[in-house]
Amino acid sequence: MKLIILDRDGVINLDSDDYIKSEAEWEAIPGSLEAIGKLCHYGYRVVVVTNQAGLSHGVMTIEDLIRIHQKMHTELAKHRGTIEAIFFCPHAPDDDCACRKPKPGLLREVSNRLHTPLDSAILVGDKLSDLEAAEAANCKSVLVETGYGRRQVEAGKIPRHVPVYANLSEFVDTLLTD
Repeated sequence: MKLIILDRDGVINLDSDDYIKSEAEWEAIPGSLEAIGKLCHYGYRVVVVTNQAGLSHGVMTIEDLIRIHQKMHTELAKHRGTIEAIFFCPHAPDDDCACRKPKPGLLREVSNRLHTPLDSAILVGDKLSDLEAAEAANCKSVLVETGYGRRQVEAGKIPRHVPVYANLSEFVDTLLTD
């Protein structure tokens, strides 16, 4: 099975230090929705794994999150793409839960629910925590320089073995031509 696991904020849509709290604040990164559409066209299953601490901080509700995801699905459908499932951690960093990246809990949940091992899946993220979660779950990973990715590269935080791409579109184009 071909499985791509995407972080949301900074990979699919623009990110914000103040969280993406409403569908009005959700804006796709240019080319990201088209890239997901290509993945779907070529038979990849696409899921999203995202930390959403704004829920625990009270700056957004679960209803807000649902509306954000509905907008993402609607916009993605215009590019013939689908996201099979969205897995999210609602906890704050200091809650010490098992699901917040860099811990692998959400990725293990993906494996359990989709009945597939993660060793052939690829996680696309923009933060070191994404890459650490992938490694802990025995999943391949790549970094995109959108979102926080460029800052992570400039800070020298990215392991040498992790491929780095300008954005999701560049990663997908490379994946589909290899």
